[in-house]
Amino acid sequence: MLKGYVAILAFCICTIPVYAQLTEQASIAYEGVGLAPRLGDQIPLDLVFVNSTGESVQLRDYFNRGRPVVLTFVYHTCPMLCSVLLDGVTRSLEDVPWAPGDAYEMVTVSFSPQDTPERAAEQRARYLRRLDHEDAEWRFLTGSESSIAELTEATGFMFKWVEDQNEYAHPAAVIVLSEKGIITRYLPDLAPRGRDLRAAIVEASNGTVGNLLDRAFLYCFQFDPASNSYVLAARRAMQVGGGITAVALIAALSLLWLRDTKKSAHA
Repeated sequence: MLKGYVAILAFCICTIPVYAQLTEQASIAYEGVGLAPRLGDQIPLDLVFVNSTGESVQLRDYFNRGRPVVLTFVYHTCPMLCSVLLDGVTRSLEDVPWAPGDAYEMVTVSFSPQDTPERAAEQRARYLRRLDHEDAEWRFLTGSESSIAELTEATGFMFKWVEDQNEYAHPAAVIVLSEKGIITRYLPDLAPRGRDLRAAIVEASNGTVGNLLDRAFLYCFQFDPASNSYVLAARRAMQVGGGITAVALIAALSLLWLRDTKKSAHA
C-alpha cells in the first residue's frame, strides 16, 4: 500500500515540470492574442474584400444604409471555437425580432487569407438555414492579408498563427458598429444573450431600430464590461418608475375630477 502511495507521489512530482512547460508554451502561443477595445473608433470603410459569390466589395457597401452592423471574425478551417461562436450568435439572433439584412447588417469576415469564397458560401448557406427569418441576409467575406490586417487592427481583434498547433490562436467576440462604421459595443462571449445583442443593436442605431420599450430598456440598463452584459441602473430605473407612478396618479385624479364634475352638473 505504501509503495502505491509513493509511486503516485513520484508520478505527481515528475509531471510538475511537464505541466509547467506546457503552461509556459500555451502562454507563449497566446501572447498578444485578445481584444483591445476601440470603442468610438472609426473603421476604414474603403477596405476591399471578396463576398461569398466571388465579387470584390468594399466594407462601405454594408454601411451608410441607416442600419447598424454586427461584425464577427472567424476562419473557416477552425477546429472548434469559430463554429461555437457562430452557433452561439445564431441562437442569440432567435431573441432579436428583426431579420439580419433588414433592421441591421450581419457581416462575418475570415481572418485567414487562405479561406476561399466557396468556403464562405458554404458557411453562409449553413447559417442562413438556421435563422427563422425568410428574408434574412448574412454576409460572409474573405480577403487579402493586408485588408484583414487593417480591419483587425482597427477593431482591436488580435490573433496569431501557432505553427506547432497548425491553427490560429484568437479571441471570440461580437462587435457592433453604427451605420457610419463607429465601434459602439463589444460582446466578448461565445453566445451573447439575445437581450444583450438586441440592446447593442438598438444602441448602435441611436434609437432608429426598436420601439419605445427597447429605448426604455436602454435608459434603465447600462452595459457592464465586467459581466459583458446590460445590467440595471437602479437610479434610472427609479426615475422611470417614479415617472410612471406620477403619470398614473395624475390620470387617476383626472378621472376622479371628471366624475365629480359630471355629478355636479347633474345635481
